[in-house]
Amino acid sequence: MAILGGNASKNTAARVTELIAPTAHEMGYILWDVEFVKEGARRILRVTLDKDEGINIDDCERFHRAIDPILDEADPIEVSYYLEVSSPGIERELRTEEHILACVGQKVDVRFFAPVNGSKSLVGTLRGFDENRFVAIEHDGKTQGFDPAIISKLKTCFEFKD
Repeated sequence: MAILGGNASKNTAARVTELIAPTAHEMGYILWDVEFVKEGARRILRVTLDKDEGINIDDCERFHRAIDPILDEADPIEVSYYLEVSSPGIERELRTEEHILACVGQKVDVRFFAPVNGSKSLVGTLRGFDENRFVAIEHDGKTQGFDPAIISKLKTCFEFKD
């Protein structure tokens, strides 16, 4: 269930997710996200994986090889596209309820479509959802809920230590 941001090709991504989710599970991966996007003249099917120990290039290649024949046989995308398999990275975008719940307690960067309390962004600690199903962020010692409809981007922040 996508709660943040829209995706013009979400039906394609949903079909692909249904096709490849069982393989991800069998291989011990968490299917973090599937997007079908247009970047310039290219169409890209971007599959993002995770697992407790993290994802490496071998995992990406192994999963790519496993799903390539599944996608070829089902042919869920009518146009030519590039298949990318990757890790969500250390600073990951949170677009679904599952993403938010998986990252409770982490530092996040929140971007708004329009200024909220005079600012279009804030950094705080993700607390999950409040009683209204708003995204709860602790900032400056207070926890505030934000309607997902006003959030343009929500991602984790990693603080590098010296």
